[in-house]
This record gives sequence, structure tokens and C-alpha cells, in this order.
Amino acid sequence: MIKQWAAAVLIAISLSGCGYNTMQSQDEAANAAWADVLNQYQRRADLIPNLVATVQGYAKHEQEVLTEVTEARAKVGQVPVSADMANNPEQLKAFSDAQGQLTGALSRLMVVVEKYPDLKANTNFLDLQKQLEGTENRISVSRNTYIASIQAYNTTVRTFPNNLTAKVFGMTVRPNFSVENEKAISTAPKVAF
Repeated sequence: MIKQWAAAVLIAISLSGCGYNTMQSQDEAANAAWADVLNQYQRRADLIPNLVATVQGYAKHEQEVLTEVTEARAKVGQVPVSADMANNPEQLKAFSDAQGQLTGALSRLMVVVEKYPDLKANTNFLDLQKQLEGTENRISVSRNTYIASIQAYNTTVRTFPNNLTAKVFGMTVRPNFSVENEKAISTAPKVAF
């Protein structure tokens, strides 16, 4: 009887140090952070048609840039989005690439806006621009939170003795956001007036 009780206590102690519950908590935190990232990207996608429509009224001959923004938004909509996407490096890269193209197109749209002083003074445009800027900040914060949660999870999964538990339960390192062209972003942009 005492041997059985001692064995039960020993098993309970060894299981409490295996890291399984920690990995589950961190995995759920990463899933929640990913959902927030998707939510912020969706907010941006929802703002874009209104922004394009407002600019279109002022910049009729800037159709190329407006078309580019619309096409980039459409490409973002074509990338299948799911909670499992965050665990698939190829899907995560495709999503990140599409979002990067949209960000670039929006930047070019803002350059076009500089040519139209009346547009820059339009209250609807100013409101949309503020919302878009706020959304870009939210995206950055959400991505940083996601990156930190993935780092915590991956560290737990890779450290001993947790890595043994992870192998037993099939838990693997999760992919993270990566920068498409690290060399390009490390170079300061040239500004010419």
C-alpha cells in the first residue's frame, strides 16, 4: 500500500515537471495572438475600399496606383486564412508576402495623395488616413505579441526536459513571421525632394 502511494506521488511529481501544461498554455497564447494578427489585417482590408473611393474622387488620372491597391487587396483576400496557417511555414510566407504587397501599394497611394492638397484637407480622407495609421500600429503590436508568444512556446518545446515531452505528444516548433528581404530593410531609405 505504501509502495503504491509512493509510486503515485513520484509519478505526480515527475509529471508536474514535464512541461506539458506549460506547452499547452503557450500554444493557446500563440493561437490567440495569431487570431489578433488576423483581426488587425482584416480591419485594414476593410478600410481600404473606403480610402480608395475617397482618393478616386480626387485623383482620377492616378488609376494605376488605385488599381494596384485594389489588386493587392484582392490578392490578400485570395490567401486562405485559418488558425492552422500559423503552423505551416509555406502558408505563413504566402500570407506575409500578400500583406507586404498590400503595404507597398498603400505606401504608393499615400505618395499620390501628396499631389492633391484638397484631398489632404478632406475630412473623410483625414479620418480614413488616421484609422489606417492606427491599424498599421495595431498590426505591428499584434505581430510583436505573436512573435513573443511563438518565441516562448518554441523555447519551451526545445529545452530539456520539455523537449522529451514535446516529442511524446508530437509538439513541434512553430514557424514565425520573417522578413522577406532583411538586407533591404537594414538600409536606410533615400529621401529626395
